Amino acid sequence: MRIHLLAVIAMSLVAAQALPAGEAPAVPAAEAAEDGPIPSPEPGWPQWHGRWRDGISRETGLLQVWPEGGPKLLWTAEGLGRGWSGPIITGGYIYLAGDFGQDCYVLCLDSQGRERWRTLNGKAWTRNHQGARASCAYADGRVYHMNGHGRLTCLDAETGKELWAQEVLERFGGKPITWGLAECVLVHEGKVFATPGGQQAFMVALDAKTGRPAWTSPPLDDADAQRTGYASPILINFGGRKLLVNLALRAIVCLDADTGKIYDTFPMRTKYDASCATPVYHRGGIFYTLPTKSGAVFLDLAPGDDGVRFRKKWDGRMDNCNGGAVAVDGYIYGSGWDDTGWICYDVATGAQAYESRDLARGAPTCADGRLYCLGEDGTMALVRPGPKAFDIVSRFRLVEKKCNDAWTHPVILDGRLYLRYHDRLTCYDIVQPK
Repeated sequence: MRIHLLAVIAMSLVAAQALPAGEAPAVPAAEAAEDGPIPSPEPGWPQWHGRWRDGISRETGLLQVWPEGGPKLLWTAEGLGRGWSGPIITGGYIYLAGDFGQDCYVLCLDSQGRERWRTLNGKAWTRNHQGARASCAYADGRVYHMNGHGRLTCLDAETGKELWAQEVLERFGGKPITWGLAECVLVHEGKVFATPGGQQAFMVALDAKTGRPAWTSPPLDDADAQRTGYASPILINFGGRKLLVNLALRAIVCLDADTGKIYDTFPMRTKYDASCATPVYHRGGIFYTLPTKSGAVFLDLAPGDDGVRFRKKWDGRMDNCNGGAVAVDGYIYGSGWDDTGWICYDVATGAQAYESRDLARGAPTCADGRLYCLGEDGTMALVRPGPKAFDIVSRFRLVEKKCNDAWTHPVILDGRLYLRYHDRLTCYDIVQPK
């Protein structure tokens, strides 16, 4: 059954980009105070789905149409191990994870794909699709990564030396999940946020320097429902509060990022308890989607008596698994897993604009007026977004052989497109000639 493909990479297929060192300015205080995703202050693409965790690059001046056969290939790095851990890139260096036999390693590459160091992070995930799941996160000279068994490591970014490690499931009473943990941890203001989904805590904030708990949230009421999903949390400002939003196996959960207090939950489950895609914030609400014909929902955020509440606005058919979705100018784009092809939703109304099967289900990233969509069959497509049609303007083959597991999300940074397929990372020039 195809469901076993889902959670394996869920949120772990880390799309990551990075700007050249020094290009990204510090985040202005006014920006951080606005409603919406809170960006990392680090340059580049230092975490899952970029600085804002929304899968959108702010770069411009990129090719609007590719040459036949695809954009110019700049370099290829091989020997990266098996997995879907997408690259994060910051300060001119690339960080990702790969499984090598029985071991999981975090790797650091230079800007040309040459290996600088590799550090062991516990055991590889060898069941139900072997491969490293989660992307790394970078903050303050440290790199953080969680393997499929829940071992969270903190490494010195320059040398790869391990500074501390936590067995997150064991420490907080969590249980292993079928396809292995895929969470890309989030680092903010000296805290590392992770989701053990355990009897002692649903989410935790760990001190970024020591790994010691800064706060623990209460567990959810339903012990089975509260187990961690395969998704990764987002951090947003809303109504003067700093919120974390993430998925449990059978619900979406909203917490106070400063204290761990749980504000609200909204139940939604799949046949196989596979909650995979990162929640998407857009225009005052949260969109999330579940695989195996379980559909999607958009929840408005609303002030409550003691915090923030979810209010259902609309639902839809998109049953996404590990590809996720992006929200651009009032529309949400993504593909289904079993029930639909590529879909566009109007955020305001929930109206489905179209459904297309012109590309295999996959993962979108957005940059400079285009969607960069990698189908799981290894086809890379450049799409003109809009509510009228899934308009593919260019495409090429990333994987020549037949496959159905090209699941790592595309990364766009500094005029370059980064695509991973297991052991190989390729880098393309996508700058528009002047």
